[in-house]
Amino acid sequence: MPLRSIARLALGGFLGLSLLLPSPAAATVTRMAAVGAAPLRPGIRIDFVSVSWRGASTEGAIRFRRADRWTRWRVLPLGDAGRRGRVTSALVPAGRSRAVQVRLPRGATDGRATAIDASPPRYARAQAGSARVMTPAGPICYLSRAAWGADETLRGADPPAYFPVQALTVHHTATVDDDPDPAATVRAIYAQHVVANGFADIGYQLLVDEHGCVYEGRASGEDGLPVFAGLPLPGQPLLAVNGAHAAGFNAGNVGVALLGDFTNRAPTPQALRALVGVLAALSFVTGLDPAGEVAYVNPISGATLTVDAIAGHRDWNPTECPGDRLYELLPDVRARVAGLVAGVAPALSGARADRRTASGRGRA
Repeated sequence: MPLRSIARLALGGFLGLSLLLPSPAAATVTRMAAVGAAPLRPGIRIDFVSVSWRGASTEGAIRFRRADRWTRWRVLPLGDAGRRGRVTSALVPAGRSRAVQVRLPRGATDGRATAIDASPPRYARAQAGSARVMTPAGPICYLSRAAWGADETLRGADPPAYFPVQALTVHHTATVDDDPDPAATVRAIYAQHVVANGFADIGYQLLVDEHGCVYEGRASGEDGLPVFAGLPLPGQPLLAVNGAHAAGFNAGNVGVALLGDFTNRAPTPQALRALVGVLAALSFVTGLDPAGEVAYVNPISGATLTVDAIAGHRDWNPTECPGDRLYELLPDVRARVAGLVAGVAPALSGARADRRTASGRGRA
């Protein structure tokens, strides 16, 4: 079967097409302010806060004012390395607060706090936006950018870059477990990446919540196909949109992030099943061997690294991501993905043969 035909079947069925929902009205509101001794009152409902600074890569402290009292001080956890030499915190849920106070780590300077109101777009309150799409692991829930309420006014206007896929990378978002509103968390990650970190768009190409729903990440075009620029021309490889999830090794590297913190807790079976299904679809349509290694070469910088075709973020950068409990599951994830990929081609060939037989009978 020609690559274009396989890609059409696999991508249309496995990864789904974005729902034809209206573009959301601007909804996500952010306010950035310098961090000092006084509390910050940004004048918006605070659902999440991201903090960045220069200097020490150690934890600070944060507290919020809700109603008429302050919460207790809590640890301000570290996130991944920010841009332009800045240290960035993990995304901190604020619980609809009105004020926030931050204590930077000792020796830190130039602190900045970004408050995020992750309210959904107006239309999203009136209609559901998820769909069911087929993967090699079975049907899964899927939300396009429109469905999870991406504020398209946030992202940059520069056209995205696209590269052939060399590797797949698994992340965790280090956000709360048992998340009561995963779509709001995705909107907040998007705002943190663009406003606080200075990315052009959300860094991951796909995200997965604990219920096994998959979220379209970085915008890849107007054709409704997530991750990729579109179906390939004959003899050409699939091109994935360039993300921002593995510093120095982004081009040709598709990032899939599980919502939650898997340092001490394993992902749910539903999340793992969706992760395996998505990785199997990506492996099949790009020709990656999910059980093998790749000699990655960054097509922009020339940087090289040999990693598993399905890697963890810590295989690329000095980070704890995707958490110890998820990272230790990656060998099993690779094996499950490899088993599914091995069964995909015969299944597609069999379906094609069945259609030919049925068509022949109809003509007779």
